Amino acid sequence: MKFAHDFLFGAATASYQIEGAWDQDGKGPTNWDEFTKIPGKTFEGTNGDVAIDHYNRYQEDIALMAEMGLESYRFSISWARILPTGTGEINQKGIDFYNNIINECLKYGIVPFVTLYHWDLPLPLERKGAWLNRETGEAYLNFAQICFEAFGDRVKNFITFNETFVFCNLGYLAGAHPPGIQNDPKKYFQAIHNVFYTHAQTVIAYKKLNQFGEIGLSHVFSPAFSVDDSEENHFATEHANQFNLNWFYDPILLGKYPEYVVKQLTTEGNVPDWTEAELAVIAEAAPLNDFMGLNYYQPMRVEKIQGYVKEHVITRENSTGSPGNPSYDGVYRTVKMADKKYTKWDWEISSQGFIDGLDNLKALYGDIKLYITENGLGDEDSIIEGEVCDIPRIRYIEEHLSAVKTAISRGIHIKGYYAWSAIDLLSWLNGYKKQYGFIYVDHKNNLKREKKASFHWYKSVITNRGEDL
Repeated sequence: MKFAHDFLFGAATASYQIEGAWDQDGKGPTNWDEFTKIPGKTFEGTNGDVAIDHYNRYQEDIALMAEMGLESYRFSISWARILPTGTGEINQKGIDFYNNIINECLKYGIVPFVTLYHWDLPLPLERKGAWLNRETGEAYLNFAQICFEAFGDRVKNFITFNETFVFCNLGYLAGAHPPGIQNDPKKYFQAIHNVFYTHAQTVIAYKKLNQFGEIGLSHVFSPAFSVDDSEENHFATEHANQFNLNWFYDPILLGKYPEYVVKQLTTEGNVPDWTEAELAVIAEAAPLNDFMGLNYYQPMRVEKIQGYVKEHVITRENSTGSPGNPSYDGVYRTVKMADKKYTKWDWEISSQGFIDGLDNLKALYGDIKLYITENGLGDEDSIIEGEVCDIPRIRYIEEHLSAVKTAISRGIHIKGYYAWSAIDLLSWLNGYKKQYGFIYVDHKNNLKREKKASFHWYKSVITNRGEDL
């Protein structure tokens, strides 16, 4: 089986992780520009002031993507580069930069796939309450409409938000992302609702423009599976899926929040302060979503907690995706299992979990259009005789692309795959120690770009439409 010719082979990045030029050409500061300067928040104090200097080297980088045969490039727009304070006057140099990115992609026949929000919020909005303040949503809607008008003639694929679960969970429960608040579930659920209401407004506004493109959002896709066949662990698994999957997918795809979660939040006093008008807008927007983006790295293996004690210290190290943390409500914990395979950061490698999760997603939501908007291996790549030999990455992506092929053969509607990432970039909390890209960046040699083994392998996969997987 080959992948169809309208299936997009792509790769992805995010603005804060690659652009640098944090204050160049009128860009305003973001929450991450401030947060990463707080001692202890990131590995060895790394930040995105320079990152990999993509802002000044985008032509070189996109030329390499074209050489690899990339059919689509998913990148994000820094809100503060367009609107330095989040609102007010447009920074034309920011518009110019993203026009240049888009046009450079189109020059090579690369489809631009644009994420409007990948966690870097203009700092003035962060200081006014970020996503707890409804004014942030109003400002976002204005920002999104500016982007639609500036870029929508050439960009036909827009993602509103990337991984609401992550920036809200790590922002308000773990305290590892801005605004650095720990263990405040009321704020966590409120922020999520405000984001989803803003997403719904944005989808409706986009459709009114008749730009004949697609709009959706990207979610973490980390389906939960029980560690065994016991009744209590099956209950814990269903509970985990309700809070980590249904709570995030139901409002977008079904237009309503899951009753199971709302009932518990009501008991806890953690129901968001929403209005009937907001819920009606979420319901109105649901059938207008064109696709769902899935960011899959690993499944969750879940067990019921017995005798939960609420004292659990969150650190940077244990908030970055490895198993072992309890749920906020003490019902379950994620577990590392002896018979599973893991990365150096203890993320489980499971293409079967991917397939099983996709089957479950179809059973829940039917024939929805999907893009795999992130999937990849974080590793410390080996350099042998001057060559970057990232063979584990090739094996990882081959396994997961094969899983995508299997899912498509089962009738799951997947129209593209975006490896994370196109090029080595700043890992939010792990600095440059953790590498994901097809292109190596040498931080000891003027950020020199070098093609990895995976670069040549992915080029071959694209050329033969995955026939050899």
